[in-house]
Amino acid sequence: MVDPVFIMNNYSNIDSRILLKAIAEEDSEPALESLYSLYFDRLMRFVQLYMNSEQESEEIISDVFFTIWKNRKSLPEIKNVNAYLYKMARNLSIDYQRKHKMNFDRLEDLPFDLYLKTETTPEDDLVSKELIDQLNEAINALPNQCKMAFKLIREDQMKYKEAAEILNVSVKTLEAHITKAMKVLTQVINSTN
Repeated sequence: MVDPVFIMNNYSNIDSRILLKAIAEEDSEPALESLYSLYFDRLMRFVQLYMNSEQESEEIISDVFFTIWKNRKSLPEIKNVNAYLYKMARNLSIDYQRKHKMNFDRLEDLPFDLYLKTETTPEDDLVSKELIDQLNEAINALPNQCKMAFKLIREDQMKYKEAAEILNVSVKTLEAHITKAMKVLTQVINSTN
């Protein structure tokens, strides 16, 4: 049995599969809360690429974890927790958009900040603000799927297979998106030198 106090106090240091096991086998609400805390910020940034408001995004995240709880007995079958949660968040976001007849071009309007969630080192601080602004502008100009692929690989540090599964594209297509994004960013960097 997993100690709920340990889970609540150490959720960032615990493997998400252990949390799923505790949720599934012990009906552990503290494990569910820990999983929620572990993934909330990442899923929130991801879902906001689809939704019009923070409130709608939070609603989708709540639905993700409600579904986890409702289907907790089948959780041990999940092989890749990260991909499972992101894909569920994506599908629920799209379902919400369809249900509310929302505009599917949300990504076009959403600014992407390359260094938003990045911890910097002294070396990183040497990069000029102007270059960062140019890179962010270049990323924002990318097509939707390309921008989304770049976000999952760069910001969320997912594996290509995981990100491809979430975006419902082949790994080759994802690689093409990342290659395109990197070419654009390389051009920006080369033009400043």
